[in-house]
Amino acid sequence: MSAEHTRFYETLMIDHLNGRMREFIAEQEMVFIASADANGECDATFRAGLPGFIQVFDGKTLAYPEYRGNGVMASLGNISENGHIGLLMVDFIRDQIGLHVNGTAEILGNEEIRAAYDVADVAHPGRRGPERWVKVTVVEAYIHCSKHIPKLAKQPRTRQWGTDDPGRKKSDYFETAPPKSA
Repeated sequence: MSAEHTRFYETLMIDHLNGRMREFIAEQEMVFIASADANGECDATFRAGLPGFIQVFDGKTLAYPEYRGNGVMASLGNISENGHIGLLMVDFIRDQIGLHVNGTAEILGNEEIRAAYDVADVAHPGRRGPERWVKVTVVEAYIHCSKHIPKLAKQPRTRQWGTDDPGRKKSDYFETAPPKSA
């Protein structure tokens, strides 16, 4: 391992969420999630919500909600087979910085997580509450430097929370569904 690589592990990677990391997570409206099944086949996905939808309970524990409508279930399926998870939160708006959190994941029902932790309400207007949660035990946390993170501007948008309408969801945007037979 190079001296630069060793320096990174010794100075910039920690095994918990410090105060500034916890503040950063509380401000985030999105997270990229990496998981793999029992055979190591990988999947990356995206979750979003209002600031605070990712709940930080302490320096070693956080959780994010899973809502109705996550029809693919790839990450939940992977987590049920292989508990390793990677989270990447990126601030594209204010500071152009990112935070990696790697750890082990566990799927919990609403009642389970609420019995164990003080969970804040993360319901969206027009959307039902979470069906379940993914609890993450932090193994490592570290910076994603700002060097190549673009600055973006947040724009107002009307969301279609809870819709099953394929047109409004744009679920076949890439035209992969077989044609409907007459």
